[in-house]
Amino acid sequence: MRLLLDTCTFVWLCQEPGRIGAAARAALDDAVNDVFLSHVSVWEIMDKASAGKLQLPDAPMRWVHDQLAARRVDDWPIDLASLGRMSELPLHHRDPFDRLLAAQALVHGFRLLSPDPAFGPYGVSVIW
Repeated sequence: MRLLLDTCTFVWLCQEPGRIGAAARAALDDAVNDVFLSHVSVWEIMDKASAGKLQLPDAPMRWVHDQLAARRVDDWPIDLASLGRMSELPLHHRDPFDRLLAAQALVHGFRLLSPDPAFGPYGVSVIW
């Protein structure tokens, strides 16, 4: 199974793993699953860190690189197909980061690991 981490899921995985839901934890622990972090989430992490809304123990880009390597999480690019799908999604959720994650999950067949119920109306397969 291909798993896409919501931004908060990645941050919690790295800093507060006890906040990860049981089903999401089981999916992460299953070695047959491939785990990805979207560049959308990297962008959101950089945005929150620069605004002082997210405290990290290192420079944001260094922290992301180190955490990806430590957790065997691969990065996933923002692609034109996902941007196009995002433009077609109804505005159930106004957060552009989450809407683009939803589009990537739909276009590329990811299961999204997220506690956010806002993904449901988009038909995204969510594990938490």
